[in-house]
Amino acid sequence: MNNLANFFTGAFFLKFIKFCLVGFSGVFVDFGITFLFKEILKIQKYVANAIGFITAATTNYIMNRLWTFESHNPNVALEFTRFFLIALIGLGINSLIIWAMSGKLKVNFYVSKLVATVVVTGWNFLINAYYTFA
Repeated sequence: MNNLANFFTGAFFLKFIKFCLVGFSGVFVDFGITFLFKEILKIQKYVANAIGFITAATTNYIMNRLWTFESHNPNVALEFTRFFLIALIGLGINSLIIWAMSGKLKVNFYVSKLVATVVVTGWNFLINAYYTFA
């Protein structure tokens, strides 16, 4: 119950807002890098997409470490690995929700993507707050 009470503190909510802002900036990094590799450098689209995702996850980790969670953990490699694995699990959850909602339940793709984004944002934030940056 104490952890749930912590969620409603102003400091924790501010971290959530920062986390969302970092994530929003990651969208531009992801799309920008993907565009650069796919359209300018003519790299295959799935490879370009993977490079965009990895770059955005990396910049998101750095910004969340320094700004959102103000981590001073000296084991950066372990912390980054945790962050990246959580991002990959989040990507899987995102894809599963979109597949279930739009593929099976025939919900509009973008409505499905919006629901998936909200769910995965909550997942990523809570797991990173209580595991990666705890």
